[in-house]
Amino acid sequence: MSHNCKVAFVGVVLLASSLFAQVSAPLEEDVTLAAGPATQVRGTLLVPKSAASVPVVLIISGSGPTDRNGNTPVLARPNNGLRMLADALASEGIATLRYDKRGVGQSAADNPAAVRFDTLVDDAVAWIARLRSDSRFSHVVVAGHSEGSLIGMAAAARTRVDGFVSIAGAGRRASDILRDQLRRQFAGSSAWPDLEAALRSIDAGTAVDPLPASIASNQMLLAVFHPTVQPYLISWNRYVPSATLAALKIPVLIAQGTTDLQISVSDAKALSAAKPDATLLLIDGMNHVLKRAPADPQQNLATYQDPTLPIVSDLSNGIVQFVKRVARR
Repeated sequence: MSHNCKVAFVGVVLLASSLFAQVSAPLEEDVTLAAGPATQVRGTLLVPKSAASVPVVLIISGSGPTDRNGNTPVLARPNNGLRMLADALASEGIATLRYDKRGVGQSAADNPAAVRFDTLVDDAVAWIARLRSDSRFSHVVVAGHSEGSLIGMAAAARTRVDGFVSIAGAGRRASDILRDQLRRQFAGSSAWPDLEAALRSIDAGTAVDPLPASIASNQMLLAVFHPTVQPYLISWNRYVPSATLAALKIPVLIAQGTTDLQISVSDAKALSAAKPDATLLLIDGMNHVLKRAPADPQQNLATYQDPTLPIVSDLSNGIVQFVKRVARR
């Protein structure tokens, strides 16, 4: 295969390892990262009961108001995808820490309008240091989902971690993803020239002020390009995922579902090309919230609000195998 990638598809068989003791129900702890006078970043630590130290995975959630469990208040019901992932890892003797990013869920921010992408990377670095200092953990692996993939790889580049997992992570800059998504909906419309101009400004690092009427009058577009959101978008857009991943000198797993409506297999392949020694895990029929779903958009989106539907086991099995391999190094 090109780029010398080790490609792992569905049906991963896990081998038992004497490095990981059999564990009973894990211990769940509420943890807080004090990051400012009024900033409390809150998370959940899930630790298997074990006499020996165990590896721990820092799970970083996706964009917007997505919380530590993979849920968003934009939808009426949860999917609990990231919570299910943490439970699956715990059952295999692997601890996890998942958290609500600043201004999301139970986490507060001193000034939400001042939060930038770098701020979220700083928080991830602080969580890594916290896990590193805990004697219960033998190895620290970072796993980022969607936008959390870029946050995680940027944090991994700044501090010492033992491995990195990208789950449905973009291979392109934020503005390129936005451009594709908006083109599908607005190409040929009267708003499209204004959208193109706004995205060019974001690429140049310049805020669009004032917003043209075609954007300001559309609630969805206003949410994307609101004056309070643009500084965050500009800071996010400075990061190029492929270049950020290529700089990592640690084991990497790139996991991607084939029925993901937000991030495509081509994104995963772009990341794989940037990091030829990474393991590429393509999971047939897995969507963006880690559930098995068809390609049909309506049926696919229905899984975003189904907490009874489990995550695809090939994902959790693949991550377990990767973490155990990292811990044996």
